[in-house]
Amino acid sequence: MTVTFEKRVHFYDTDEMGVVHHANYIRWFEIGRVEFLRAIGITLKDLMSDGILFPLTEVNAKFIHSSDFDDVLEIKTTATELTKVKMAFDYEISRKSDGKILVTGHSQNVFTKAETGKISRLPEKYYSKLEKVSAEKN
Repeated sequence: MTVTFEKRVHFYDTDEMGVVHHANYIRWFEIGRVEFLRAIGITLKDLMSDGILFPLTEVNAKFIHSSDFDDVLEIKTTATELTKVKMAFDYEISRKSDGKILVTGHSQNVFTKAETGKISRLPEKYYSKLEKVSAEKN
């Protein structure tokens, strides 16, 4: 399953050279994960209310082309691994006007208990939603 959303580049997203600062792409990966989970019926607010945190354990990006102020970007987020203890995603950010791929990336999160910080299994009420997406992929 892939979830896509659009993001217009704001002036504050750019650096002194007038291009998008590289750190913003990592922020947009985060938005992609949040939107992916929301699309399958899981909100971060609900996870956190249940004492579940999801720290990043891995993130990488390959910068291919730059982006400028006022570009409209398409951010595609695809689940690559959804288990009871972790989730991993691939990302592709492209410019909508010409379809040029600007950045690709990958991230991985683990689920932890807020009170202990230790990796834990995701409760069934959340895992069943991840499992359904994984089953559709196969």
